[in-house]
Amino acid sequence: MFWVLLLLLAWAVAGTACTRLCLAAVRAAAADVNGAPAARRHDLTLYEAAFLSGGPRRVADLTLVSMARQRRLLLAHTGWATVVDPRGRDDMERSVIGAIGPEGQSRIAPVRDLAAAADAVGSLADRLVGAGLAVPDGPRRDISAAIRQVRFAALTVPLLGAIALLTPGREDMPGQLVALWFALPLVLTVSCLAIARVEISPYAQWASPAGQRLLSSLARRSRGADDRTFLTAVAVRGVRAVGEPELRAAFAHRDPAPVTDRHRDGTSGIA
Repeated sequence: MFWVLLLLLAWAVAGTACTRLCLAAVRAAAADVNGAPAARRHDLTLYEAAFLSGGPRRVADLTLVSMARQRRLLLAHTGWATVVDPRGRDDMERSVIGAIGPEGQSRIAPVRDLAAAADAVGSLADRLVGAGLAVPDGPRRDISAAIRQVRFAALTVPLLGAIALLTPGREDMPGQLVALWFALPLVLTVSCLAIARVEISPYAQWASPAGQRLLSSLARRSRGADDRTFLTAVAVRGVRAVGEPELRAAFAHRDPAPVTDRHRDGTSGIA
């Protein structure tokens, strides 16, 4: 009857994961309902749209691109950022300038990381959460972790079923019936994942359902070829919306792997 213990384990894994996901979804939905009235009266700024679309790093990217468009910051295709105008016009720009450092030049990658972690972005996140437009960190992390747990359960249940089928000592139970019993918790986990993809997935993103509706409205209203439209596209879609090849190369640049002495002098190290 060892297979029965494996079946109980499969049900425990599946039931725990699905219950955790349901509870996380209920908490996130409650937070969204509480913030919905304020969300309907909110007009998004570009920084807010960037955060709701891609989180703190998207805000840093938008700030860098905006300053580069205004020629107050140079972004080289080699992945370096150089300050031209050290006077930031708002907290976000001052965070970027501070992340670059007193020398006025730095690699873009660490600048993005430092600017994304700045207090200005944290204050922006708090305002959006208070307005019901952004999902709080707690519910978003809980849902993401719960979805990962359900996926793990969906892989674990078939594995336990296979072990049960290969384990001797179940002569009183046909293999087809054992497989059927293990199929039940598998159906439960797969169903939860399917429902989560439609109903719960929005709560695992940065924007709440109310924030996503405002983002859709902002995208529909943005038409034309001016800087505002360009920056709106960067805020919503990220740096992939940038058309300038050199500017895109600046964000896509990666430092080459360090070259060892053995590779540098062309020797193989074999005597």
